This record gives sequence, structure tokens and C-alpha cells, in this order.
Amino acid sequence: MSAMFRSFSSFNFRVWFIGALVSNIGSWMQSTAQSWVVLTQLTDNDAGAMGVTMALQFGPPLVLVGWSGWVTDRFDRRRILIVTQVALLALSIGIGTLLLLDVMTLPLMYCFALAMGLVVAFDNPARQAFVSDLVARENASNAVALNAASFNGARMFGPAVAGLLIVAVGTGWVFLINALTYLGMIVALLALRTGELIPRTMDTASTRLADGFRYVARRPDLLVVFAMVFLMGALAMNFPIFASTMALEFGEEADGFGLLSSILAIGSLAGALLAARRARARLRVVIVATGAFGVVTIISSTMPVYWAYAICLVFVGFTTVTTLTTANGYVQTTTDASLRGRVMALYVAILMGGTPLGAPVVGWVASEFGPRTALLVGAAGGLAACAIGLIWVTASGRLHRRDETRFRFELDETRPISIITRAQPIVTPEEFSDQAAETTPIRLVDDEDDDLDDDRVAARR
Repeated sequence: MSAMFRSFSSFNFRVWFIGALVSNIGSWMQSTAQSWVVLTQLTDNDAGAMGVTMALQFGPPLVLVGWSGWVTDRFDRRRILIVTQVALLALSIGIGTLLLLDVMTLPLMYCFALAMGLVVAFDNPARQAFVSDLVARENASNAVALNAASFNGARMFGPAVAGLLIVAVGTGWVFLINALTYLGMIVALLALRTGELIPRTMDTASTRLADGFRYVARRPDLLVVFAMVFLMGALAMNFPIFASTMALEFGEEADGFGLLSSILAIGSLAGALLAARRARARLRVVIVATGAFGVVTIISSTMPVYWAYAICLVFVGFTTVTTLTTANGYVQTTTDASLRGRVMALYVAILMGGTPLGAPVVGWVASEFGPRTALLVGAAGGLAACAIGLIWVTASGRLHRRDETRFRFELDETRPISIITRAQPIVTPEEFSDQAAETTPIRLVDDEDDDLDDDRVAARR
């Protein structure tokens, strides 16, 4: 099996991938329908109301980050996901039924968005951390990338199908069809071979609720990654607002909006598959991808016709998913396994939690100054994220000029990431994972050569 698809050697990952693909197609259909309902049925093209809906849906993961991460580490993640998928199924049925009865209102949609956000607050960290429970440690980064490929592969079909269904039969049926697709994930979760899941330590002490915060606070590299994804989530990734308002800008209907989302997914899928080929997730890739996102988004804001803008979206999708997939893989593969759920809850909360702050602002800008100006705001988020990464690697001494060339620079990812207060012996990754949860700060030295797949980590004086 090729390196790109090596995680498929695991039965559990194959089952998970199929179930997630079915569920993700439905989720993208619902996301497209929800945006269109708020923008055209419940309001008169009010992008601000759309931003409020997104804020309500993505706010709970930020507010509940401490509890959701603790639940992810404390309880069986597979059972958590079964419960959350059933809850999301019920909410989809409720929205679809109200739309078909023609009694849906904007306040009711706000309530449903908040309810979905509360469920997703527990679903997302459990889903992200559970991927690492399906495969061996050396395949974790590949599994994260392939999971992203499933998500973005579904994005190629879901929005386009939703656009056609909205025109043909109305938005209500889209929500009911999505309810059926949740069954794909539920069946997959029930079909997993629980005896083949990677064993993990269950934390039973409620007093350790804040351990995830303390762990991240001692990891400046993670703080930089979190700052970058926060800016991307707050300003850059408001694609429902960008795509829907630009579709209206070009005189398109729901099918044109759905097609833009699917075209975006072409680049997203390519970015996820390329990430799957890499032996490890690297911080340098995150920095470069955020800068590239800012540039291509600025270019997209100048496109004069629908199809020129659509072509730009391929590159927007590629840079976005390269950023997020690599950042996700970096956080998962460099975090102590016993704390991974809490750290991933923080990651998801920061990524999604930026939306309640940024989406209303971006929606207001789109309504008052036009969608092209809103795109420039998103581009500014990507460029600011890139600047943060560059400033940190430069200030930490990781960026230096190559001796054999005049203008080529490289990022040294082998330098220590924090200060140690006492001497430590060289340890294995497993021993380091046990030490990482201690309160004594240590520094890491990644001893890996670029041409070798060696994950040795040392803690040194």
C-alpha cells in the first residue's frame, strides 16, 4: 500500500473512513442549505444574520472547551461520538420538519444553531482525538490527513447536490436527507473492532481539568499554532459568507452557490492528500500555507466573472486545508497521549471559537461594503497568521540563511522550544509522554533528520 494510504491497512480506519465520508457529504449539504435559508428565506440577503448564525453555532466549543476536553479524555470516545451523532440526527430532523411545514423563523434557526453548537462542542474534540485511536502512532499524522481528505472529498459533492436539491424540492428535504447520512457514521462506530483500538490511559481525576491549559502554556510552538489557526478561523474561513454573497454578486442562485463550495473542495482535497504523503506534519508548512492563502484570496477578490472567481477558489481551498491539516497533525503527533483530548479540545475551540468573533464582523462588512471587501478582511487574517509564525521562528533563532546560497533560508525545527530548569536524561517518546504532564517545564529537541523517519525526542540541559 502506498505511503499516502498506509492507514487503510487498519480495518478500523477503513470502516471509520467510509462512515465519515457518508456523514460528511450530508453535513456539507446541510451547511449549504442552512446558509441559503438564512440568507434568502429568513432574511432579505442579510449577511449579518448569517454571521450571527455561524457565531451561535461555533461559539459553544470555545465556551465549553475545558469540559469537552475533559470528557474526551475521561470517557470512551466511541460512545461519546455515538451519542453526539444521534443528537445531531434529531436536530436535523427538527429543522427539516419546520421548514417543510413553513413555520421556521430566524429566531428558531438561531436556537437550532446554538443547539448544534452545544453538541458539536463535544463531538469535534472526540472525533479529532479518536482518529489517533484507530491507527498505530507512526501512522497518526497520515490518518489525520486522510480524515481531512474524507471531509473535503465530501465537500466536492455535498454543496453541489444541496444546490440542485434546493432548486428542485426545497431546503427542508436537504436537512432530512442529512439526517439519514448520520446513520452511516453511527453504523461505522458500532462496526469497529473495539479490541483493535489503540489502548490509552483514562484520566479519572477531575482536578486535572486544567492540565491541557498548563501543558499548552509550556509549549510555545503550540501557542504559535493556536494563534495562527485562531486568526484563520475568525477572519479567513468564513466561506459560507464569502461564497453565498459572491454568488449573489455574480447573479447566481442556490445551484451557483453550491457549485462554488464544491469547487473550493477540489483544492481542499488536493491539499489533504498531499499532506497525507508527508512523513510528518511540519510547522514551516503551516506558515507558508497561511501566507499563500492571503495572497490567493486577495487575487480572488479582484475576479470580474463567476468562473474566474471559481478557479481562484481551488487555490483558496488548497492553502486552507494544507494549513489546517498540517496544524492538526502537528498538534496531535507532538502532544502527550494522555492529554491529547484536552489539547485537541483547545485546538478545536480556538479554531471554531474565532468564528463567533469574526463571522458577524465579516458578515457586516459584506453587507455594508460588499463581498469583495469582506474577502480582503479574510485575506488579512491569513497574512497576519503568517506574520505571527514568521516573527516567532525568527525571534527564536530557527530561521537562518543557508551557507551555500545567498538568498535561500531554511527553518530549523530542531531547536529547543522552551527553557528547562533542571537536567534531564535522553528519553524515548513514550517516556517523554509520561514526563510531559509534570509541572516542571522542559525543552524539546527534535532529533529527526529530514531524510529519515526517526521520531526520537530528547530532553536536554
